[in-house]
Amino acid sequence: MLQSKLFTKTIKDAPKDEVSLNAQLLIRGGFIDKLTAGIYSYLPLGLRTLKKIQEIVREEMNAIDGQEILMPALTPKENWDVTERWDKIDVLFKLKSQTEKEYALGATHEEIVTPLVKKFVNSYKDLPVAVYQIQDKFRDELRAKSGILRGREFNMKDLYSFHANEEDFKSYYEKSKKAYLNIYKRCGLDAKIVEADGGVFSKFSHEFQVFTQFGEDTIKYCSSCGFAQNSEICDLKEGDNCPNCEGKIKDEKAIEVGNIFPLKTRFPDAFEFKYIDDKGKQQDVTMGCYGIGPSRMMGSIVEVHHDDNGIVWPEAVAPYKVHLLALGNDDKVMEESAKLYAQLEKAGVEVLYDDRDDSAGVKFSDSDLLGLPYRIVVSKKTLAENQVELKKRSEEKASFVELNKIIDLLK
Repeated sequence: MLQSKLFTKTIKDAPKDEVSLNAQLLIRGGFIDKLTAGIYSYLPLGLRTLKKIQEIVREEMNAIDGQEILMPALTPKENWDVTERWDKIDVLFKLKSQTEKEYALGATHEEIVTPLVKKFVNSYKDLPVAVYQIQDKFRDELRAKSGILRGREFNMKDLYSFHANEEDFKSYYEKSKKAYLNIYKRCGLDAKIVEADGGVFSKFSHEFQVFTQFGEDTIKYCSSCGFAQNSEICDLKEGDNCPNCEGKIKDEKAIEVGNIFPLKTRFPDAFEFKYIDDKGKQQDVTMGCYGIGPSRMMGSIVEVHHDDNGIVWPEAVAPYKVHLLALGNDDKVMEESAKLYAQLEKAGVEVLYDDRDDSAGVKFSDSDLLGLPYRIVVSKKTLAENQVELKKRSEEKASFVELNKIIDLLK
């Protein structure tokens, strides 16, 4: 991508109405644009990162036999009436059509996926089933805050699993934990599994939390054994003995980046969803729900991976792997830079080429703000030695690499 063709521009100062770090840096870098509180547009660079996160999520869900579908975002009131949640979920965006029919924008999809799967499952031979979607969700948050960490419209992967018995559900639940941890690791996040309130379904559900000083949740955590509970359900205080070992409890700030929880038979019962076992008898279907927000993860990555100059993208989710900077208007510099750009693209290396007629200071500042994993600088000075300057965004020092070796090094 030629940076001169990119219609978005960087912004020097953070928006005054954004207090969250992720929103400040993403808006300044031209990754997102704020329409109104809790609602953002994803611009070319931001959309590339969002899609990379989605693809990592997709691969890990497919690996645990998830089948991708896409359900309507516009959901009829009668489905919510079946589960008696139309008036109980206070964040539903509700609307009425010209025919007076009432709908809600999808905040979650248990009411839609349960009768959908019921249509295709009759026998024990049809179970288990796991289906997921990656779709925008809508929640009427009273106070949308924290940039893309908590919006009124946000991107979500929600998977729903259906099982013939509790044992099979528990087995799948453990597989999902491993899949989630794989996702976070691949995206450059060190997530911890944290016990949270299980509501009416079980003693605990499980959240995936990334510890950071910028987090909005407080976790009671023992570094000795890994015990972790959300403070909202935990009676322990900082300094207390860990209930599982001889360690001490510490308070850790964290960002929730996903959650999984059992639903038991709550929704299958509401929709009269049963299956026939091998003896010809009707049995209950057991259900689980598994949520992870790619847009929320994108914001979390920025909160964790940044410095005073801008974002430091992990390579797997960066919009481009390399930022190629041509310094000066020298014909030889521009010629060799254009040639290197073409060679990188041909070699399959994703590259953003800063071919703009701007000063070195502007280009270096923008490069730090955008935070691509590698920066290559071509200048009269480097070409005099038949070299380019190579620097990792996460490191302080740059090195000089021979021009004819840079492609192999980056591949």
